[in-house]
Amino acid sequence: MYIPKFFKVTNINEILEFMQENSFATLVTTKKGKPIASHLPLQLHKQGEDYYITGHMAYGNPQWRTFQSCEDVLVIYQGSHSYISSSWYGHENVPTWNYQAVHVYGQASILGEEELKQDLITLLEKYEKQRDNPVLWGKLSPELLESEIKGIVGFKIKVEEVQAAYKLSQNRNEEDYQNIIEKLQEEENLNSHQLAEVMKKIKN
Repeated sequence: MYIPKFFKVTNINEILEFMQENSFATLVTTKKGKPIASHLPLQLHKQGEDYYITGHMAYGNPQWRTFQSCEDVLVIYQGSHSYISSSWYGHENVPTWNYQAVHVYGQASILGEEELKQDLITLLEKYEKQRDNPVLWGKLSPELLESEIKGIVGFKIKVEEVQAAYKLSQNRNEEDYQNIIEKLQEEENLNSHQLAEVMKKIKN
């Protein structure tokens, strides 16, 4: 990923937090030289000094069969983003797009059945435990679980390289920066409002 110096993020704790908060990501591999991608909810784990990304996809999805032939896979995490009008600057310029993105490269392998089960238990707890009627692993019938787990393939990716870019108008002067935030808050879409909050946060 091309990252100008103004926008490069190197704080690993900040990057890991971003990955946790934006965990519905894009997994990219290649098949006979052609890129293919799946959009999946992923989890991040630390084992000793290493980090791993885990997830699952449908057995019928051919992408998991590319893991063995791919030297590296790419996982793309994307956060808030929005169009930035150059009319929001105090000088003539061209418009741009602000965004947050993290690229992770690593080697993928297939999870064993017990590993997959534990990953699914953790995934359900993450998204269900705060709900009024949580659908947790132990509440589902063994027959249903046995049937459903046969239809998916679990995987893990050992994190080997991380690239992070937060293009948030850091190269603008303070007056333009604050005006961009105000204009984003006036927009009618949620992405713009979320981006404004992110830009406020990085200035604190």
